[in-house]
Amino acid sequence: MMELLAIEWLKIKRYRTFWILAGLFLILLFLWNYEAAQGNINIGNHKKGDGPGISIINSDYSFPQGWSNTGYWASVFIMFISIIVIILTTNEYGYRTNRQNVIDGWNRMQFYHAKVLLVVVLSAATTISVVLVGAILGFQHSHSFNGFFSEFRQLGYFFLLSLDYLGFALLLALLIRRSGLAIGLFLLYSLFVESILKWVINSYTPRPFGNLLMLQASDELLPFPFPAMLKAMVPSSDSFALHTYALVAIAWCVVYYFAGRALLLRKDW
Repeated sequence: MMELLAIEWLKIKRYRTFWILAGLFLILLFLWNYEAAQGNINIGNHKKGDGPGISIINSDYSFPQGWSNTGYWASVFIMFISIIVIILTTNEYGYRTNRQNVIDGWNRMQFYHAKVLLVVVLSAATTISVVLVGAILGFQHSHSFNGFFSEFRQLGYFFLLSLDYLGFALLLALLIRRSGLAIGLFLLYSLFVESILKWVINSYTPRPFGNLLMLQASDELLPFPFPAMLKAMVPSSDSFALHTYALVAIAWCVVYYFAGRALLLRKDW
């Protein structure tokens, strides 16, 4: 396993695109949450001197509330890491390095498991980034460890969300094998198509089964961070329990794994 990861690291350590996209994730993750914590992300700003506008997002980053806030915004920026997975995978086919791996002694499953391990490592790395950003802002607003571990499960939810998104990106890259088309389809589905499917399914079923779609199931684990006042005004929806969404997200990750495995074994190398 470590050998597979070591070879993957050799492929990406000097790859500029990887560092640019990873850097964008880290920078945006910190800056956006920092501005949100300062209460600077508002709508309807008044004229100068009339005071700030209305904040529609939760700016409470003290422990434990900060974990859910940081996790939600990280789930938005996970798109950058998903694109990394697509590019790294499709490059293997574009530059024929997948065949070179086989010539060097790998089999198809070793190649596949190297990519799966990369997904797991990137998910862990992004989760650690959320921990660091959340801890920095949390201590800035809490000044103590009180509540530090109270909502730590939010980090587990984000790790699962990251696995879900990156696993789906890997499967799409193995299916399409062209970076531009795969990225376009990934963004189209994740930003538009699934939202439409969710609305249609939820409109015609007695329970919100549209929430159980591939990416939406993990999205439900980290809902939009409304302030307490707005959250009280929004009517609660007939939704599934969090553990249901977690189990469904895990099930989707298992589906991605076996679908990618079957795809790699059946398609031409």
